[in-house]
Amino acid sequence: MTSNKTADIRYLIKFGLGPNFINSLDQTDLKILYILQNDGRRRIADIADDVALSAPAVLERVRKLEANGVIKGYQALVDSKRVGKDITAFIGVSVGSQKEMDKFAAQMTRYQDVLECHHVTGDESFILKVKSANTASLEKLLADIRSVDGVTRTVTKVVLSTSKESQALELGNGLAEVPQPKKRASR
Repeated sequence: MTSNKTADIRYLIKFGLGPNFINSLDQTDLKILYILQNDGRRRIADIADDVALSAPAVLERVRKLEANGVIKGYQALVDSKRVGKDITAFIGVSVGSQKEMDKFAAQMTRYQDVLECHHVTGDESFILKVKSANTASLEKLLADIRSVDGVTRTVTKVVLSTSKESQALELGNGLAEVPQPKKRASR
C-alpha cells in the first residue's frame, strides 16, 4: 500500500502541478500543442475530433498546459512590412561588466522595436532582434542603445530578405503522426 505522501506526489506529477510536468506530456498533449502552434484560432471541438477526445477533455488539457506555462499565450502573427516596420536587424551589443548585464536587459524591455533580447556567448554580450520603420528610426534606436550605461560596442546586421521566420517548435520525434483535419460529410 502506498503512503499518502507518495500518492500526493503522484497526483501532483500526473496532473502537472509539480516540477516534472514536462515529463508527463503525452502524445495527445504534443498533438494539441502542434495544432495550436499552427492554428491558434482552432476550435476546441475541432481539436477534439483530431485527437479523438471529447471537447471538455481537450479544454482541460489546454488549461493545464497554460497553467503550467507550456502555452505562454496567444497572438496574431503580423506581417511587419504591412504595418510599416520595413527594416529587420540583428544588433550585437557588448556590455562592459557583469553588474550592468541585468540593467541592460531590463532597459531593452522598454523599446517597442526590440522584439527579442538574448544574453549570448561569443564576442557580444547580447543579440537583439529589432523591427523598425526605416533607417532613420533604426539609427535612433542604435543611438539609444549605445547610450545605455555599460554598452561598449554594437554591431548591426540589417536583413536583406527572409526565407524563414517562425515561432513554431519541433515537438519531438514522437510526433511523427501529425493530425490531419477530418473531412466533414457534405449534406
